[in-house]
Amino acid sequence: MNVATSLTLPATRRRSRRWSPGLVLALFILALSVLSALAPGLLAPYGPLDSDPANRLLAPSLLHPFGTDALGRDVLSRTIHGASLSLSGAAIAVSLGLFAGVGIGLVSGYFGGAVDAIAMRLVDVLLAIPNLLLSMAIVVTFGFGTGNAAMAVGVASIAVFARLTRAEVLRVRALPYVEAARGSGVGEFGIVVRHILPNAITPVLGLAALQFGTAILAIATLGFLGLGTPPPTPEWGLLVAEGRDYLAFAWWLTTLPGLVIVATVLSASRVAAEIRREHQ
Repeated sequence: MNVATSLTLPATRRRSRRWSPGLVLALFILALSVLSALAPGLLAPYGPLDSDPANRLLAPSLLHPFGTDALGRDVLSRTIHGASLSLSGAAIAVSLGLFAGVGIGLVSGYFGGAVDAIAMRLVDVLLAIPNLLLSMAIVVTFGFGTGNAAMAVGVASIAVFARLTRAEVLRVRALPYVEAARGSGVGEFGIVVRHILPNAITPVLGLAALQFGTAILAIATLGFLGLGTPPPTPEWGLLVAEGRDYLAFAWWLTTLPGLVIVATVLSASRVAAEIRREHQ
């Protein structure tokens, strides 16, 4: 193998790994989900509340690919329109957890001492409470709905963002160029913003992609338990819950929306794994 080949081979491997079929499929599913959330009317063949009692509980067909529910509503259309609440709620939850967790982890890891001790004890308290239990407690306290469910899931995810950010800040803070910047007279704020945060944020963004899928699943779980958006507004967890009474003879009511949730969550996990792999 000549020198040119040896130099180009790693880049080729990186390109083939970056655009592997699994990653392409994951990005396609996420793009389709986002399009469903932003412009459901472009994909949904019917309105989410359009009922037709004469065609109730129809099995999947060309006319109704996901079948119809007990009121004759098209399940595919309701699933597409449900993406808006589910994905927007997940985005709110991840944003809340990301910004709050990064802020806590950044301050804790950089300044250390008493600040670090107090912040990490608070994080330990959050980690000691199961995420679903904490989310349910917050929703019950502040009221039902996708917005409150998203905030609850976001609060429950602050701890994991804070822990990872703190670990990365501790790693970057000890690198020579940070000490050089401090020795050259750069202020604390400049060191944090220009040197530490940009070099510590990549793994945190990978975690955010993973938490996006986890947030979708958590919000769907709260919706399934009746703590999310009330009917008849479509939401992925609610769609699964509405079909459980008909599971014996209308399997598509729960199975097909459930598969959409699974595909979206797995796609987010695949993208998160790729981000982590690129960082390594």
